[in-house]
Amino acid sequence: MRVTLTYGRLAQLIGGMLPALGDWMEPIQSYCIINKLPPLTVLVVSKVNGMPGSGFAGADDDDVAGAQARVFGYDWFATKHVPTAAELADAVKRYPSNGIAAPVSDVEA
Repeated sequence: MRVTLTYGRLAQLIGGMLPALGDWMEPIQSYCIINKLPPLTVLVVSKVNGMPGSGFAGADDDDVAGAQARVFGYDWFATKHVPTAAELADAVKRYPSNGIAAPVSDVEA
């Protein structure tokens, strides 16, 4: 649908609490970084400024719109593999990413 969600709306949709969302999104963020996928977590933004939170590591502040465009333009249906819970947990162990801004090239696969 090419839309972003606010943290508040995401919390409502998944039945979570705002303070816990970073921990819930980190496995997705780490998985995307390790597998050189567009940063899905860039689609969750603050309603105040329209930007991802401080834990987002998928793009520099000046490239958030570009990162969102890459997520929207990526052919997610061509990606046949859906990560398992174990793969997402492993991604966080291999590359903890909540609040760590590092370029994708720094990740060893």
